[in-house]
Amino acid sequence: MPDTAPPLPPDVNAHGWLVADAITGDVLAARDPHGRYYPASTLKLLTLLALYPRLDPAAVVTATVEDEHMEGSRVGLVDGGVYDIATLWLCLMLQSGNDAANALTRTAGGLEATLDAMYQVADYLGAYDTSPGGPSGLDVQGQRSSPYDLALLMTAAADDPALLTIMSTPQAQIPPVAGRDPGFQIQNENRLLANYPDAVAAKSGFTDAARHTLAAVAERGGRRLVVSLMLAEQVPVPTWEQAARLLDWGFALPPDIPPVGELVAPGALRVPVEPEVPQDSSTAVEPPAAVNAAPEFAGTPALVVPLVALTTGALATAVGMLLWFRRTGKPRRRVRH
Repeated sequence: MPDTAPPLPPDVNAHGWLVADAITGDVLAARDPHGRYYPASTLKLLTLLALYPRLDPAAVVTATVEDEHMEGSRVGLVDGGVYDIATLWLCLMLQSGNDAANALTRTAGGLEATLDAMYQVADYLGAYDTSPGGPSGLDVQGQRSSPYDLALLMTAAADDPALLTIMSTPQAQIPPVAGRDPGFQIQNENRLLANYPDAVAAKSGFTDAARHTLAAVAERGGRRLVVSLMLAEQVPVPTWEQAARLLDWGFALPPDIPPVGELVAPGALRVPVEPEVPQDSSTAVEPPAAVNAAPEFAGTPALVVPLVALTTGALATAVGMLLWFRRTGKPRRRVRH
């Protein structure tokens, strides 16, 4: 954190966390921001970002037995029930329904198509610490994200008015299924939204391996901050309150305080493709100009580390190796919850 900043709030036990200005991208403080952890249901932010543009909100989906019996958190979709996509988004984000995630994935073309879309969005946002293994956040071997990436995902989702409306909706009505279910109401289960007046969007998660995770955006006095926490516990302070304390700390900082890093802008880390040289040509081709690599952090909490300029070829190789490493093999379930 900046040398001139006040002490960080006590009892923040998350192993990794980050608080940043969601408008400028200035990172105010962080602990292990690029540490890779199981994301639990905060991964649904990526599912929302990836599939929302691909699905018609007015289209209807018939739920299946598989949807009804999905493991982990479920909203209560009923086999044979007919639900529109707009309702399924609310089920996904308000109550973290894995049954809704399964139905949306099927509608989007299946798991492989959904994962491809999730990777495309993650790569566009510069979320290179993130490797999704499914749409719900259930623990899968090889699946991971980081506090830095969760901040990127939440910032992008909150910047979209349609997605912000979904995440901030307080309650929704689930339609009846004739002969099976009379219909019911669901509430937004995120406690930060309920208890922190400045919060405008939040997504929490929990699994046995991930423990408690959270990403949120809050606004106060014309400023918008994003906070993320991973591998946190609920004692002695609940995770939502840890996030609230970090947000209060961030809002108390002077707006012109030097940042310790930055959240990259969407698309900023895309690597230009070098033109190929024909096999029978001896003409040298000049590579494109060098680009900047992603900001790195060091220390606990994070200290600023300058951006490192790489040649286009070196950056392409590094990113290519990272994407190859992320995509090799099929993730396997590790912990069921």
